[in-house]
Amino acid sequence: MFLVGLSGGIASGKSTVVAVLQELGCAVIDADVIARQVVQPHFPAYQQVVRCFGPEILLESGEINREALGSIIFSQPDKRKLLNSITHPAIVKEMLKQILKYFVLGYRYVILDIPLLFETNSLNKFMKHTVLVYCDPQAQLSRLMQRNGLTQIEAEARITAQMPISQKIKLATHIIDNSGDVATTRRQVLKLHASLEDSLDFLLVRLLAVTAMAGVGGLAYVLLRRLIF
Repeated sequence: MFLVGLSGGIASGKSTVVAVLQELGCAVIDADVIARQVVQPHFPAYQQVVRCFGPEILLESGEINREALGSIIFSQPDKRKLLNSITHPAIVKEMLKQILKYFVLGYRYVILDIPLLFETNSLNKFMKHTVLVYCDPQAQLSRLMQRNGLTQIEAEARITAQMPISQKIKLATHIIDNSGDVATTRRQVLKLHASLEDSLDFLLVRLLAVTAMAGVGGLAYVLLRRLIF
């Protein structure tokens, strides 16, 4: 099994790509879903976030108001770094648990849906492939304003807070252009899936697994661990 990092600019249509991948039966681990889980009141990260950002970010239910917290971190880069330093270790720990589950189940590859994959750069070294979902800047701005009910200035601030899409394109090994219609995007995802299914990375991992199980030295085991994780 090998890991594939999936990312994209905000409002670029990454969820559309994920939906097609899941329809194809791919294993997808969503970092955003995990990020919401680890800041629930019964998780350790919750207490740290409340201590650092104050009770004004809480809803009446005691849960964190994501919109209020988002307004803070998108306008204050130092606060965004602080939040990431609190939540990232907990997110990575949960992702590793899910990766192990899919490995045991025998999946060829696992998609890690990480919005800030290229910004954080801490997980890139573990990815055999990285996929960027892209759309043209005007479409991105329009989609974000409509989706989140933001003004143009607010939407531009959120886009600017991320690494420029032109830079991400240079870092990704696969690009999916989501500027067009859903059918066009779907064709690109199907082509990507076929390429990953036939990837020699999977064949090499499988070969090393067989070799390791056959008892041929510790080197195969070390290589196998490096390829998977």
